[in-house]
Amino acid sequence: MAEKGFSVRTAEFKGTILVNICDEELVGSTVTEGKLKVHLSKEFYSGEVVNRGEALRLIRTCSIVNLAGSRSVSLAVDNRVGAPEAVREIQDVPFLMIYKFSG
Repeated sequence: MAEKGFSVRTAEFKGTILVNICDEELVGSTVTEGKLKVHLSKEFYSGEVVNRGEALRLIRTCSIVNLAGSRSVSLAVDNRVGAPEAVREIQDVPFLMIYKFSG
């Protein structure tokens, strides 16, 4: 059975690289919790589908990363790029945003 991929969209703005990564099977779905509703849109998360190694490389090298889905969030947390206490779950889907500051 083939490994599921990660849907990735990257953007660059004034020298900052922003990466959005989502478990590919979640793209297009909507999760809700009370009045909170989050749509994992193709416009935000779709660009290309990459494997685990490439997703980790992008997480490590970008300035800002938005992650959605258990595999995407676990990849960052398990590799100590993101903190488990920063993970927010909505309808059992974990989300994590990481901002890297340098100076």
